[in-house]
Amino acid sequence: MNTRFKKRFQTKLLEWYAVEKRNLPWRRTKDPYRIWVAEIMLQQTQVATALSYYNRFVRRFPSVRSLARASLDDVLKAWEGLGYYGRARNFHRAACMVVSRSGGKVPDTWEAFSSLPGVGRYTAGAVLSIAFGRRVPILDGNIIRLFSRLFRITENTDLNATRDGLWDMAASLLPEKNLRDFNEALMELGATVCQPRSPLCARCPLAGLCEAKRLSLQNELPVRTPRKPVPHFDVTAGVIRKGGRFLITKRPPKGLLGGLWEFPGGKVEKGETLEACLKREIREELKISIRVGRPLVSVRHAYTHFKITLHVFECRFIRGKIRLIGCDDAAWVTAADLGRYAFPGADRKVIEQIKETMP
Repeated sequence: MNTRFKKRFQTKLLEWYAVEKRNLPWRRTKDPYRIWVAEIMLQQTQVATALSYYNRFVRRFPSVRSLARASLDDVLKAWEGLGYYGRARNFHRAACMVVSRSGGKVPDTWEAFSSLPGVGRYTAGAVLSIAFGRRVPILDGNIIRLFSRLFRITENTDLNATRDGLWDMAASLLPEKNLRDFNEALMELGATVCQPRSPLCARCPLAGLCEAKRLSLQNELPVRTPRKPVPHFDVTAGVIRKGGRFLITKRPPKGLLGGLWEFPGGKVEKGETLEACLKREIREELKISIRVGRPLVSVRHAYTHFKITLHVFECRFIRGKIRLIGCDDAAWVTAADLGRYAFPGADRKVIEQIKETMP
């Protein structure tokens, strides 16, 4: 890649960004913590979705110290609905480490920042370049797509060797100055113009440099591994009633939806009826007996690698003393109490049904 090409690339990109960049709240601050919040939220989440969560989150936790002081339950409640809850758990752990190590000052070196939980190569590069002006590259899905088309990269971009080459490319294109704007501009161009389907080549400042545009290969790149069929599971849950209260349980702190509350139940085994599954799961996880009543609602929900149909039943507590075998905690709560707890998306739909149909 020659010097003239890099200069044209940098100039055209930065000139475009100065005019076309979106007015986003994390671009109006130099606070490393708030930039960090945005980068964590934007992992696997679109800007439009993250916006309202970002504003609420930084009002609730305006600094690293305030986040570290909060309980994980409070952090998960503030994150509720944004998904990929491991991000919130890791962010809370990282905030605690920053407070204990440096008194709440976000580290500004690669070694210190990249050692924090939930901080990978992309997040470290984004925060260090945007918040501190460090000369480090970034590479996210938008930039991979952009580079694949610009430089007609026909190798599978899911392969580590191809990714390593793309990281080297991102580093080689970095300017000496304006690191914050340059890296932001790469992400912005990929997100708003070099879209996955039907890229807006007529609006692209780099169209004259793009090999895919020249060869009409825009819709064939990037090359990726074909996705496997997404498995589907039937899952049961019980709204277990005792008097005027419902039983909710807390998932273990690690793994899928770790630390969130839910209506207890589990996955249906082969040849098992929904009612039998629910009784078995409650017995195995809590050591109590229930009577399964009428169906309350069925909820379809998609996760990253699988889909479920959650079959929810009204139930009555019969007997037994709760023992926490398959969960981390349990509580008997009223319908009014439910808003205090952080639930996954599927269970929040169950709560809506409870409030509409159950006295």
